[in-house]
Amino acid sequence: MRWLCFLLLANPAATAAQGSGPKPLRFDFTALEARRDSFVFRLRGQDRGWVVWQYATRAREMTQELVYTVASEFRPVEEERVRIVFDRLSGEPISTFHHIDLVSPKSDTVMMEHDLEVKRGAISGRRMVRTKSGKTTITPVDHPFPRGTVLADYLLLAGAVTNALPGDSLGVSAYKEFADSLAALSVVAEAPTTVSVPAGRFDVLPLRSGDFRIYATRRAPRRVVKGETLDHVFSFELVRSGPVVETVE
Repeated sequence: MRWLCFLLLANPAATAAQGSGPKPLRFDFTALEARRDSFVFRLRGQDRGWVVWQYATRAREMTQELVYTVASEFRPVEEERVRIVFDRLSGEPISTFHHIDLVSPKSDTVMMEHDLEVKRGAISGRRMVRTKSGKTTITPVDHPFPRGTVLADYLLLAGAVTNALPGDSLGVSAYKEFADSLAALSVVAEAPTTVSVPAGRFDVLPLRSGDFRIYATRRAPRRVVKGETLDHVFSFELVRSGPVVETVE
């Protein structure tokens, strides 16, 4: 899902210079129901692939977890798998796995992957990159992860943003998994609107971050139904929803 790169993570110093700063961006994962959503990728109006997002919940002795998985294919250059586990009650990340296979004559990289977990105020694990020559580089990761920090991928779960009102500017510190650094994730809530996608018509609140806009429903079932670059060159749209498909872990 190359469009992940369009989500702008602002310079933290620039955000701090805005005086009192933006309203805190909050994610309430109890608002997300267990479901499986299928989307179509479009580039300049032409279908170019697909992506499936699944939200599965599971009980633990002292809490609940939300397991968010992604499988996608953006033809002809990219295939991707993602698995992120969250504490569903606190919203804190527990682990993140992200694998991307690339086929591009302009890039020497053919695979990128990270496998990380969050515990005791740090995010640790390893990052792996493979090139066309077959060379594989594995880099250990061990970075401070202050309380309240989110992952850069959180905005994809925009249905869980329950405190955004039209006109709000919101922000939160975010960890960029492939860059191993912290930055500020900034979002502007735009005017409510209605969008039509293959799965139907939905009343949504658009959330703009950098050069990308995500459309999330405000009522149950809360979910993302569309995303697009501001120039409308790239988009993804909800095609269908269904029950969770259980997988062997």
